[in-house]
Order: sequence, then structure tokens, then C-alpha cells
Amino acid sequence: MRVFLAGATGVIGSRLLPLLLAEGHQVTALTRRTTDAEGLRSLGAEPAVADAYDAESLTRALRNAAPEVVIHQLTDLGGASAEANAHMRRTGTRNLTDAAVEAGVRRIVAQSVAWAYQGGDIPATEPTPLDLEADLPRATTVRGVAALEATVREAPEWVVLRYGVLYGPGTWYAPGGLMAERALAGELATDGDICSFLRVEDAAAAALAALDWPSGPVNICDDEPATGHAWIPVFCAAVGAPAPPRSPGPERHDWARGADNRYAREELGWSPRHRSWRDGFTGSLL
Repeated sequence: MRVFLAGATGVIGSRLLPLLLAEGHQVTALTRRTTDAEGLRSLGAEPAVADAYDAESLTRALRNAAPEVVIHQLTDLGGASAEANAHMRRTGTRNLTDAAVEAGVRRIVAQSVAWAYQGGDIPATEPTPLDLEADLPRATTVRGVAALEATVREAPEWVVLRYGVLYGPGTWYAPGGLMAERALAGELATDGDICSFLRVEDAAAAALAALDWPSGPVNICDDEPATGHAWIPVFCAAVGAPAPPRSPGPERHDWARGADNRYAREELGWSPRHRSWRDGFTGSLL
């Protein structure tokens, strides 16, 4: 299969690329840096140098690649700015989708998140509406996610991977990452907010599997949604931080409910290799 991988050098894309190549797919790997091109070529991919914010260059890259499938793993997280990442979800996704449709691409597989749902008392399933009435600053993320998901639906076939919070090397949840720095500074306090996690290797494996999935959104996360009272002390210990304080704020935000992965497990046959953050934080995270 001819695959166009956008975000090929990112934390998920760099793990997904060798999986695609090992399965025999012909991969065009998008990067905005010319310095990445030779490395991508040495792995077996055909590099395409273009900026997601440059619609003309992106259209040219898709036209030249003539892929059957586009995998969208583009993010803008370097500055830890929710607005920058929302801008990528809105504008980068629009440019990528327009270029893909113009090039005759039949399927788009796109990265989304599993924490943009409306509030509730149990982990959210895929039919749960997005939290479009959220207040700022949460609204910035939710509206960016909603724009991304609405845009990729313009493709003839589409799969939206609603990833849990990523952890593992290269993410914020790893030694040296942003959340580890917060933990070491005593800024990560426990609370009742519920979170669903996902190891980065499991995220890549799901994107590979989604090449054959039916159109629709899919929660891709581990099997154990957890409160901050449960996971934060384990994470702090894993990164060598002191025991965390308890948050003085509300016990749980209504929207912090975690996500249910039963559709992926029971209907699509996908399950995470890392079934719980407990094992990841205490073992393979380090």
C-alpha cells in the first residue's frame, strides 16, 4: 500500500515508520526539515519536504506521492502551547486533507485525543459528544480537536484515533519530560481527575492496524483509567520526584472521566501491549 506519513519524525511517527516498512508498505515520509531527508531515506522511506502550513508545497508533495492512505500524526507541542497545537489541528489538518482529497487519497487516519469528551460519571465511549461548551482554557484544545475530526471526515474513508495521554521516551510523561520536571518541582498534585494513558509504542501499533479499520472514531488507550490520587504518586516515584502534595482544588472536574477502549478491543481486535500505566510507570517507562 502507498502510505503518506505526515509527522514521520515525531514521537509516534518515528515509531510507526519502521512498522509500516516492515509490513511492506511504500511510505512517503513528510518532514519540514531538509536535514531529516537523508535519515528517512536510509530507513527505506521516500522523504517529502514540505510545511503543513504551506498548502501549495503540501499539495505538490501529495500529488507527487500519489498515496492511497494518509496518516496524520502532525502536532505542535514543542512550546507546550495549547493554542499552537490547536492551530496545527485546524490549519495543518485543513491543508493536509485538502491536498489528500485533491490527490485522490481514499483514506485518512488521524491522531486525536481521548480527553475532549463532555463530562460524565463513567469513562467515555466513542458516541459521547465532544465538550464543545467547555470554558477556556480547555476550550482551545476541544475546539481544535473538533475541527480536526470534522475536517478528516471529508475523506471518502477516515479513522480518528482518540489517543489516551501518551507516556514513554520522548513524551512529557518520561524522565526529563515536562511532567517529570513539574513533579520534581513539587508542582504535580494529586486529585480525583480520571485519566486514560497510552504507551507510545501502542499508539503506533494502533495507527498501523487502522489502515484496515472501518471509518469512525476509536478510543485508543490502556485498560485502566485512573484518578490522579492513583497514578501521580507512582509517576513521581518512577522519575525520582518526592511524594506529591494533594490538590486544594475540586476533587474531580466533570470532564476528567477517562475513556473506554472496549470498541477497539471487542470489535476491532486491537488491545494495548501495555495494559496498564502501572506496569509502564514502574518498568518500561524508565
